[in-house]
Parts: sequence; C-alpha cells; structure tokens
Amino acid sequence: MGKNITRRSFLKKGVVLGASSLLFSEFAEKLYSSPKAYPDISVVSGAEYYNNTIKAVSHLGGMGKYVGKGSKVAVLANPQRPNPGAFTSPLVVSAITNMCFDAGAKSVTFLSWLPAKSWESTGLKMAVEKAGAKLDIVDLRDESCFKSVHVPRGKVLKEAKVMKKLFDHDLLINVPVTKDHIGNKFTGTMKNLMGLNSPKSNRTFHRSDWKTNSESIIHLDQSIADLNTIISPALSVVDATEFIITNGPFGPGELIKPKKVIAGIDRIAMDSYCCQLWGLKPEEIVMIRKGFEHGLGKMDLSGMKILEEVL
Repeated sequence: MGKNITRRSFLKKGVVLGASSLLFSEFAEKLYSSPKAYPDISVVSGAEYYNNTIKAVSHLGGMGKYVGKGSKVAVLANPQRPNPGAFTSPLVVSAITNMCFDAGAKSVTFLSWLPAKSWESTGLKMAVEKAGAKLDIVDLRDESCFKSVHVPRGKVLKEAKVMKKLFDHDLLINVPVTKDHIGNKFTGTMKNLMGLNSPKSNRTFHRSDWKTNSESIIHLDQSIADLNTIISPALSVVDATEFIITNGPFGPGELIKPKKVIAGIDRIAMDSYCCQLWGLKPEEIVMIRKGFEHGLGKMDLSGMKILEEVL
C-alpha cells in the first residue's frame, strides 16, 4: 500500500474487512496496472536468509508499497513442527516484521490457532517478540473465534470460518514455507491460508481417504482454491531457504536447501515457481490448476517478469 493511501481509502478500495469478503485483489490489480517497473516475482538466493528477504521485497518496490503509515498488519507464518524445513524461518519472519515497522506500521500481529509450543519450539515466538511484533493465538476449539464468510465462487467450499481477528487489521502478509505434503504433494502460499480458517472447517476439506484417493485429493485442492477466492494477501513472501521434499507437511523428511526467498502478489505464479524447485510441474499440482481456473493468477511463468539475484 502506498504511503499516500489512507487507511479509510484503502479499506474502500481493497480490503473489505468486516463485510462479506476479504478481497485485496482489486487493490492489487490497480497497484500493478501501470507499466511494470517491478518484477512479477522477486527471487533472492544466498546464505543470509534475513538479507534475502529484505532484498526480495525491495525489488518489488519495498514494504512501503504495501504497508502505509499507521497500518495494522496481520502476518500468517507457518510454525507447524520444529523439524528442519517444516516451518517458516525465524530470520524471514524477523525481516518481514522489521520492514513493516520501518514502513510505518502501527502494529504487526502474527495470527495463529496453532499452540504456543509450536511457536516456541521453532524459535518463531522469540523472533516475533524480539522484533516488536505480537503473537496472537486463538483457541482452535472455540468456534466463536471464527467468522462465517460466504464463498460466492466456491465450487465445493460454500462457507468458510475465518479467524475474526483478521478483520481487525488493514492488510495481510502471507509468509509460508514451501514443502512436501502427504496428500496433494505440495504446499505453499495457497495452502498456508488454511491457517486462518477454523480447524473444524478445515476438516471438511479432508475426506477420510484424502491421502490416497485421487477424488478426495481433488476435493482437498478445490477447497483450498475456493478458500483463496475470499482471502487474498496484499503480499506473499515464501521461505524456500530450506524445506522437506518427503514426509510433509510435518517431517522429518529429506531436506534440500535452495537458500531462496520469493516475494510477489501472484500466489499461483509463486507456487508454480516453488514447486519447480524440486522437480514438480505446476500443471501436475491440482491445487495450482484449480487456483488458476479461479483466475487467481498465472500458472505459465514464461511470460512473467521474474527477477533472480544471488547475494
């Protein structure tokens, strides 16, 4: 969000928080409708993951392009398990938080329904608090913590149960780790948004044979794509520094270390890029295809401007 856009005008133009949707897409479209001085996707590689994150966002115009002064920023990271390559790097989280405050954010809050022990064991709780952000964990058993949201374009998901505290913020930054998934083989920006949906609702995504039955896997992936039609982050920053390519999403599993941080707003393109880091084809990942069919982004990267830098 540009610094000259007030919170009131931002809410009118982009984020309909508190109404029936969480769409940032109109705002994002306007943001990128001018001649492209910036890449569609920014990829920075190197051993210093904090610096990679800073540089990746700077190539898109800097955090101030998304976070205005006085903004209340919600961040969604992944503290799922302390196994290597199964959680968002604390260094990536620290960099995101510091950039938000440098851009003038009033507050930065990491939202989650995963337990405090997950945040503590991964080092993410310390990273969040050291950077001056807040960790807000809601009770996953309390359905009153979630707001029913109609999914107008949902093919199988007709109603989501989105964390109410998201509606108290001006924008969302999505910070997943890309990795293997036992059911649909891949997780990244799109699947990470299940972390804002009620666990009880998420269970409807998973049929009893969701790990083995192709129709059940398609149901899972369509549900994820449907959810993404109502929650659209202002910015996504993917941790692809090191991640598991087997036994996901929890691990432990085979670990690879591309040492990359990827930034952008097109979740389909970013997931398409990330799955190729370990030999997967975007068109073979049902979730990516379903997101593309919803018009959420581009799956073919050949026509996109991808800036890659090695530090």
